[in-house]
Amino acid sequence: MTNRELFLQHVAQTSPAPLALEIVEAEGCRMRDAAGTSYLDLIAGISVCNVGHRHPRVLAAIREQLDKYLHLLVYGELVQSPQVQYAHLLTQHLPATLNAVYFTNSGAEATEGAMKLAKRVTGRTRILSFRNSYHGSTQGALSIMGDEYWRNAYRPLLPGVDQGVYNDLASLELITEDTACVVAETIQAEVGVQAPLREWIQALRDRCTQTGTLLVLDEIQCGFGRNGSLWAFEQFGVVPDILLLGKALGGGMPLGAFVADRKLMWQLTDRPVLGHITTFGGHPVSCAAGKAALDVLLEEQLIPQVHEKEILFRTLLRHPAIRAIRSRGLLMAVEFDSFATNKQLIDACIGKGVLTDWFLFAPHCLRIAPPLTITEAEIREVCGVILNCLQELFPA
Repeated sequence: MTNRELFLQHVAQTSPAPLALEIVEAEGCRMRDAAGTSYLDLIAGISVCNVGHRHPRVLAAIREQLDKYLHLLVYGELVQSPQVQYAHLLTQHLPATLNAVYFTNSGAEATEGAMKLAKRVTGRTRILSFRNSYHGSTQGALSIMGDEYWRNAYRPLLPGVDQGVYNDLASLELITEDTACVVAETIQAEVGVQAPLREWIQALRDRCTQTGTLLVLDEIQCGFGRNGSLWAFEQFGVVPDILLLGKALGGGMPLGAFVADRKLMWQLTDRPVLGHITTFGGHPVSCAAGKAALDVLLEEQLIPQVHEKEILFRTLLRHPAIRAIRSRGLLMAVEFDSFATNKQLIDACIGKGVLTDWFLFAPHCLRIAPPLTITEAEIREVCGVILNCLQELFPA
């Protein structure tokens, strides 16, 4: 049997029609399949590979750690240099109140940890999230997901969850002295890229402060330079009480984290002891890779280039079938009239060597979220492919 046949038979599937491309190599912004076809990657593993696939400095850090040790003991008992050094680097580039990092295996686990921490710190149980939000697919994260289609099959979920409307001031009245935390994406991604109004997110911060509610900002997808600043919240003049990280955090390796003030995080150590625990969270190889990737972002000046690359995409992508383009840095949604139109385009692009995708809550929008290392020449190449496919599918 071929690998594709084995994949379909023995690997648990997430949809009835997976892409099933057999990728055998990836480097920079390009991937190659078993047949030798090259693809330009426009989605970066869903905002994971911000410094590209297999960046040399990331590979060197992985190899160096492999020669020292792999897993030693469950998280939090031993001093492991990769965890320590990465946590230190992260906190050096975060506000002073975000000074303690709890590493997890994934972004969804970071969401779970933050929800537990908020309940433990406040002694409250209610949580507010927002429609069209995505925070992971575990039971707790699913409970605060902002779309009933994805939740309904798995009820009953966590009680005590309220949902507001993003950018709606009236929804902030749902935050009361019974609310443990508000969980919000700084930039809502899966709805097709929705940024907060500055006055709204500042009012959200103020309301949380007034009621003693913890503000949890989810930058799992939008963090690490994707929106043109290291952290998206820097663009809006707010600081969360808890920050959620994942995806690009590991430089291509599995890693998540929730970050808070040490005086808050310390409450997970007592009553009960081991208030939050993970076996593989903060794996030393993942932390070594993630730190190397963050060093690349900071030292190779990738983030200052994001806005120019965003403008180039927006300048080049012009066609009558395109209804709108919403973007925040190199997180872009190209809107069409329907999912059917978008899916035709996605399939045509893949056929011509450009890998792209759609959004969970906006299937009529094409996802553009390439590695931040994408070059001007590569942007022109992928935009040329997209426009050629549009012209073939929908000639003006």
